Amino acid sequence: MYDPFVHAHPGIGAPHSSSYWVDTAGAAPEDDGPLSGAIDVEVAIIGAGYTGLSCALNLAREHGIRAVVLEANQVAWGCSGRNGSFARISGGRVALSELISRYGATTAKAYFDEMSAGLNTVRGLIREGGIECDAQPDGVFKVASHAKHIDGLKREVGLYNDVLDYGAKFVPGADIQGVHTGAESFGALYMPDGFSMQPLKLAWGLHRMARKAGATVHVGSPVLNWTRSNGVHRLETPGGVVTARQVVVATNGYTSAALNKATAGRVLPVHSQIIVTRALTADEKQQSLPGSECMFDTRNLLSYYRRLPDDRILFGGRSAITGKDAENPQHRQNLHDALCRKFPVLSGIQVDYNWGGWVAVSENSLPFICRVPGEQNVFAAGGYAGSGVSFSVQAGKRLAQMVGGEAQPTQVDFLHQVPKRFPFQPFLRVGQRMAYAWYRYKDAQ
Repeated sequence: MYDPFVHAHPGIGAPHSSSYWVDTAGAAPEDDGPLSGAIDVEVAIIGAGYTGLSCALNLAREHGIRAVVLEANQVAWGCSGRNGSFARISGGRVALSELISRYGATTAKAYFDEMSAGLNTVRGLIREGGIECDAQPDGVFKVASHAKHIDGLKREVGLYNDVLDYGAKFVPGADIQGVHTGAESFGALYMPDGFSMQPLKLAWGLHRMARKAGATVHVGSPVLNWTRSNGVHRLETPGGVVTARQVVVATNGYTSAALNKATAGRVLPVHSQIIVTRALTADEKQQSLPGSECMFDTRNLLSYYRRLPDDRILFGGRSAITGKDAENPQHRQNLHDALCRKFPVLSGIQVDYNWGGWVAVSENSLPFICRVPGEQNVFAAGGYAGSGVSFSVQAGKRLAQMVGGEAQPTQVDFLHQVPKRFPFQPFLRVGQRMAYAWYRYKDAQ
């Protein structure tokens, strides 16, 4: 499996990894094929996921710039086509109480409003583009996996209500049974905004909209060499060369250290894995997930899950540390065991799909939308920490504004700060292994 810590680029025109999303998305939309020859453009975007496609779409529609998007493999080959499918008010992985402690209530509220705007941006694009992505009814539950987590959820509900002026609710264990039963259902924090969908269909819809607006999307075109001269960037691909005055890096957890020294080491790629079961019987559905809402739990190494429209269960969580270990069947088994622990009625249930991919965590565990230091007219966004389905689309919109001349398109200062490089990079994965071991110990208490 491609590993950003090991490989120079994700591949050249590799097909999508096998997944439930690929099998249910239908035919891929038309693209512009691999780059051939030399072209000169105003803006080149590296990466055709949610961020890059959203940036290309907004550049064309709002700024009159027809960007060229360079994708190593296929459109949405990375996390945009592999994720857990939750579009919600989220971004990064910092607890609300910590966010308020770090930046104050005013900034926390501004950030929450920006995340809310991201969710609405996705809703608007689905509606405007007529994107048929199997969007489900709204509803997000953060489910207490242990009784001792209930007080923390109640405090979090209070912060949502009092600081963010948002209508989150605490749902007692007895009341959550209509949507979530099983052995780890002690109560939940409920947010009325947020929905699930078919993420690859969403990405392909954005792709169609971007091309219709005037963007060009070249697949099978990884950037193999990046040089600059007199403020102009030269991006070499296997089949051609792009000369661009401005460059957007939208590769997030798939960013190789070899792409550009200025972007190297600013995100930690973290592997997330998903399994999808066979379809449930009516009795199994009633005793596990009667509802169709988005679910995630309160564990340190959290699980995220939902019932799909065809009554299968999608269940995901953290798994391998390295790409080399990603295919180890033990990770699939760990997810299966966690699913069956949570829902005993599903003990031994058949798993029909199993896949994974890289999410990106920044040094402060928050996303960024910034100018890349040491480079002229280079911009980047990422660090969504596995919570980026809606915020990545919003980040692409904000990147387009920055390319168009706005220095800081949001009121949230930390979003536009350059992410720090991770220290002691040769030992990052040693530290990650130790952190996972500690989290598993804490989760077992």
